[in-house]
Amino acid sequence: MKISDVMTRDVQTIRPDQSAQYAARFMLKNDTGAIPVTDGERLIGMITDRDIAVRGVAAGMIPQEALVADVMTEELRFCRADDTVEQAMAEMGDLQLRRLPVLDAQNEIVGIVSLADLATRQSAHTDETLREISTPGR
Repeated sequence: MKISDVMTRDVQTIRPDQSAQYAARFMLKNDTGAIPVTDGERLIGMITDRDIAVRGVAAGMIPQEALVADVMTEELRFCRADDTVEQAMAEMGDLQLRRLPVLDAQNEIVGIVSLADLATRQSAHTDETLREISTPGR
């Protein structure tokens, strides 16, 4: 099974020049904990609720003034739509990631695959991946 078979296709993105508060409100409204950050069509990072809380608030940033670029994760991990589910699950487990952006051949974002997508659409070995993601101390 390919990632394109299980990924979420309707991906909302955010720009790096938007505020951390806007990102948090976006997450609340869309019931999500992570948003891909794009500069035009190019994926340049991810911002999570944890980035806002730990990097932003803990560092004393003011959410209305801090930019997404100030707190986002720039070290990107991603997969391709034609990767196998097993490849993505192995990567997610190894890197302790709960979601991966999905890029096409032109490096444009076409989807996102989450542990929830895998659990609901491809349940085999999801428990093992969750254990690897959740193991502390890596």
